[in-house]
Amino acid sequence: MAIVNVTDQNFTEETSEGLVLADFWAPWCGPCKMIAPVLEEIDGEMEDKVQIVKLDVDENQETAGKYGVMSIPTLLLIKDGNVVDQVIGFQPKEALVDLINKHA
Repeated sequence: MAIVNVTDQNFTEETSEGLVLADFWAPWCGPCKMIAPVLEEIDGEMEDKVQIVKLDVDENQETAGKYGVMSIPTLLLIKDGNVVDQVIGFQPKEALVDLINKHA
């Protein structure tokens, strides 16, 4: 599975089933740019365990507000539509893999 860009309109639908890592980001955010290649790697290695989605907070403020996202990048781990974990800021690949495996 490839990383999917989601919007306010389809966020709930895209995160309603299975394990989903949602990346709340913005184009101007330095740490967001740093974490992007890490997420690409994880997507390539763990696509059978987790779907990764990206939500641009500048264009989709409703969803960011609903989940109380104040800082970016914020990563929400969502299982069957419910948030089960959250991390804020740049995270090394190992930390994100551990987070996913904890809930997979």
